[in-house]
Amino acid sequence: MRRGKANPLLNNIRITDLAAEGKAIAKVDGKVLFVPFAVPGDLVDVQVTRKRKNYLEGYVTVYHELSKDRVEPFCQHFGVCGGCKWQNLPYQMQLNLKQEQVLEQLTRIGKLQLPEVNSILGSANTRYYRNKLEFTFSNFRWLTQEEIERSEEIERSPALGFHVPGKFDRVFDVNECYLQPEPSNSIRLAVGVFAREQGFSFYNIREGHGFLRNLTIRTSSTGDVMVILSVFEDDRPKIEAILNNLSQKFPEITSLLYVVNPKVNDTINDLEIVTFRGKDHMMEEMEGIQFKVGPKSFYQTNSQQAYELYKVVRDFAGLKGNELVYDLYTGTGTIANFLAKSCNKIIGVEYVPEAIEDAKANSQINAIGNTFFIAGDMKDVLKPSFFDEQGYPDVIILDPPRAGVHPDVIKSLQDAKPKKIVYVSCNPATQARDINLLGDGYKVIKVQPVDMFPHTHHVENVVLLGRIE
Repeated sequence: MRRGKANPLLNNIRITDLAAEGKAIAKVDGKVLFVPFAVPGDLVDVQVTRKRKNYLEGYVTVYHELSKDRVEPFCQHFGVCGGCKWQNLPYQMQLNLKQEQVLEQLTRIGKLQLPEVNSILGSANTRYYRNKLEFTFSNFRWLTQEEIERSEEIERSPALGFHVPGKFDRVFDVNECYLQPEPSNSIRLAVGVFAREQGFSFYNIREGHGFLRNLTIRTSSTGDVMVILSVFEDDRPKIEAILNNLSQKFPEITSLLYVVNPKVNDTINDLEIVTFRGKDHMMEEMEGIQFKVGPKSFYQTNSQQAYELYKVVRDFAGLKGNELVYDLYTGTGTIANFLAKSCNKIIGVEYVPEAIEDAKANSQINAIGNTFFIAGDMKDVLKPSFFDEQGYPDVIILDPPRAGVHPDVIKSLQDAKPKKIVYVSCNPATQARDINLLGDGYKVIKVQPVDMFPHTHHVENVVLLGRIE
């Protein structure tokens, strides 16, 4: 171990494993060393960037030996972008790691007794599988380490791309992204070219000024294309110039929208989104059911794999046609409307009022008459009086955000005593915690991991819980 000015440079370190958050792992002097973009089997030198009591963090400076499992990343931005950190791993290896992650977290965190866990469902498409991407404008693009080391004068031109991992105010310019199908890449590139030609200012994230802020592109399986331009100032001539240019070059855009965001943060859910041209929504479809997706609506970002996920939910629920079902954290009612024909009545509860309006609209569009949706905080809605009024559920579907289920909601689930709970989670760690909190009244019947996001460490997991009488 050779010491630098502040942190050590570690020589000839063998990478041994991968962590749940996607970083590679090695052991150094009894401490765990976390390293991004390495592969188990690599022999590397690592520059340490952070030292803590029980672990170290760093980055690879030299590869002495490459793992036999390593594959060549297909994206030119790999190593700078934090989106697809596992491109250098064979896809089957990614699936195996995600399967192990689910098993480990359910048993270690949840201390759960498990049946045999079903093999993870891989994604049929491992590229161009996303239906939504958000890009950021920045007045100065991020320079790569290679560019800096060339020691030549480099123009710090504006950027339209993604944030560099861990750096809120640093954005690298994206040339090509393999996450979303066309016309996504072409639209982003055209916007960047036109904005630079016109001399429009790109946002200075640190100082909080500049005209162009964000560009969101959504595509659907039905062929709809939605573009949302977020700007800092309500400069109509500039807004009209850039959107007219887009409209002329891409007639396939079905929803062309903009929003003025003078706030510090990038969120637009609390702002008015203006329809410049086309529809104020796009449509998705699943088994003949139409789903209206607005600019603020959540919809699973891997449309094709979402269908596979919802089929698992339907299979685990095992509905016979006479059940009362609660769909908690229903969002825009996608699962509720998908399951409606299989049960007597389904009640969806969601915190966001706009999402509930979309859920109701989706039921109306599809002439579904046995759904009931309510907006409110889950822990405040699920009171004994609510169960007395609406009825006690036979089956509960849970699909909470990454943070999992509030303890008060866990108590409500215990009081409701459904025969089955189907828990859909994008975070097996909080899922394991919540199932443990449910106590001894339920046992795990089935477990099905689903890969929604190839080349990332993220994994979706569905657990069927059965009530112990």
